[in-house]
Amino acid sequence: MHTVFRQDWISASMIKLLLVVSMIFVVSSCTSSADKAGKPTYKIGYMICNSELDTLQRFEPFTAYLGEKLGVNFEMVAIDTTDFTKHIDELHFTHTNSLLYVIMNRNHGVEILAAEQNGSLGAKAKGMIISSKKSGIKNVKDLKGKTMIFGPMLGPTSFMAQVDLLMKDGVDPEDDLAFYSIPNGSFKHEKVIYGVLFDKYDAGAAPLLDFERMVEDGRIDADDFTILAEGDPMPYCNFGATQKVDEKFAQKFKQVLLDIKKDDTVKYKGQVLHVLDKAIVDGYEDIKDADFDGIREMAKRTNMPPYQRY
Repeated sequence: MHTVFRQDWISASMIKLLLVVSMIFVVSSCTSSADKAGKPTYKIGYMICNSELDTLQRFEPFTAYLGEKLGVNFEMVAIDTTDFTKHIDELHFTHTNSLLYVIMNRNHGVEILAAEQNGSLGAKAKGMIISSKKSGIKNVKDLKGKTMIFGPMLGPTSFMAQVDLLMKDGVDPEDDLAFYSIPNGSFKHEKVIYGVLFDKYDAGAAPLLDFERMVEDGRIDADDFTILAEGDPMPYCNFGATQKVDEKFAQKFKQVLLDIKKDDTVKYKGQVLHVLDKAIVDGYEDIKDADFDGIREMAKRTNMPPYQRY
């Protein structure tokens, strides 16, 4: 009888303890849910440009600014170009190049919001084929039997535009070049330009924007290069909204982008930062889906996603 009484007493004590713990858990859960309900969280996927660290440093303050203006929490995720579509179902907003937008618009219903202004062409960009001036190469036809270095394969101004230029001049990169390469690691566009400058390759696929920046920074001299061909200007970096986002909120997000001015600041990690300067962006402008039709046609001509035939 004594043993049974002690077991009953222990059981009763444990039940009381469990009730207390349960009450604490419920209160804690309610507080957490109330916070989330009061300030929802949205996830923005940023295409990695030069490196993951560079992308985070540029756009973390920018993301904080957006959250401040819209009264929500934004979570930033830096995603490699080739992995972006694998994560699209987790995202509310996207920041990518124009080819990735075309892919995600066709396959995932992403809708365009605003185009990024940067460099001499504003919200447009273009790809070039360059050679070293001392190489003596004068035009695209001279590249038959030569070597070439390209940027990222899903980069519209570092691969697709240059393939299109080669094919227009009767040079098939698969059959007519001695070989071509794409660099590994970070800062691929700069590696392309340096690869040509230091005679590692006969020609390179360089975006105008990166070429301009390197000239402006004094890292290269434009007179050391010959521009063999230039592609047509096309939309480049942009923000889009996924199907997870309410249309009204997506339009508010868009308006904040369009309203950002050069002197706008955000307090981030104890510093007051100029949002656009930190992001290395000049501003944003309105853009329509139809403005990407030229990229769609180029992707079809060059057998690129989302229209690849094999």
